[in-house]
Amino acid sequence: MKPGPRNLITDVDGLLVGNADDARLRSGVSVVLGERPFVASVDVRGGAPGTRETDLLDPACTVDRVDAICLSGGSAFGLSAGDGTMRWLREHGRGVAVGGVVVPIVPTAILFDLLNGGDKGWDWPPYRELAYQATGAAARDFALGNAGAGMGAKAGDLKGGLGSASAVDPSTGLQVGALVAVNARGYTTMAGLPQFWAWALEQGDEFGGLPPPNRKVALDVSHNRADVTHDLADQARSDPRANTTIAVVATNARLDKGAAQRLAMMAQDGLARSIRPVHTPQDGDTVFAVATGMHDLGKDPLALGELGTLAADCLARAVARGVYRAASLGAARGWRDVFGR
Repeated sequence: MKPGPRNLITDVDGLLVGNADDARLRSGVSVVLGERPFVASVDVRGGAPGTRETDLLDPACTVDRVDAICLSGGSAFGLSAGDGTMRWLREHGRGVAVGGVVVPIVPTAILFDLLNGGDKGWDWPPYRELAYQATGAAARDFALGNAGAGMGAKAGDLKGGLGSASAVDPSTGLQVGALVAVNARGYTTMAGLPQFWAWALEQGDEFGGLPPPNRKVALDVSHNRADVTHDLADQARSDPRANTTIAVVATNARLDKGAAQRLAMMAQDGLARSIRPVHTPQDGDTVFAVATGMHDLGKDPLALGELGTLAADCLARAVARGVYRAASLGAARGWRDVFGR
């Protein structure tokens, strides 16, 4: 396995991603759009999730395919992003047919970016319109860092952002990818070092190509350092509820909803490999898993477990890429500005 030609989730056949964001608002939306409906499920590990239509993704529930998934800023206000994508899908005749009516189903998850200094004085939340724009702009190539749902994100003491990564096997045709908006309470770098927790999984120099850490890492989650402290005077960091990491992992494998749910559960390990601490009582960490069904895994009983491991690794790499590519915004300093690289 190696990164695909784009090293993006869109290296998985059948998927497109659209971003829409507003620098004045310091917020945005990212949409994963299927060229055809795809199987999807979800796993929620954070203690404070904000989601829409996730119950329907349980394997025991009826709808077995959806057309799109939204990741949005805006906390609970951002759940209206699903309406914008629904409008676009309805205009294009896509959704679940019920009699003579087509009803688009758009699972959505949100992160908290309301305290980042952007203009949040709207009358109606802007996320419906942003999601409509993002869905219409969906393509194979898209921006990382300060883009889409990652526009206003923070990650520990650094600027967070939108990240993506992929792994493909040219010999078999298997494809795996991840998309993540990193707005974590926890830290993505090793205790004051520039190396990311996902350092050992890096492919090429996708997040800096740094050498091994020059010292052992202390068993400490504070990560404070002289140049960038975890300043409790910073409103966005003083309240532990101002965070959450939301993600989509994808494969071209043929899976049912039960297998997709297991894929999402295993992929959560990617957050644990790249963020510390993670899945806290105040985070809403949520991972969707989608399968476009273009590749047959065969009858190997170990295949799904191996697929879940690849998805977790892709998600860990995507987390690091999202922070590495993010630029300073307001009080949130980007990785490259902090470490001068």
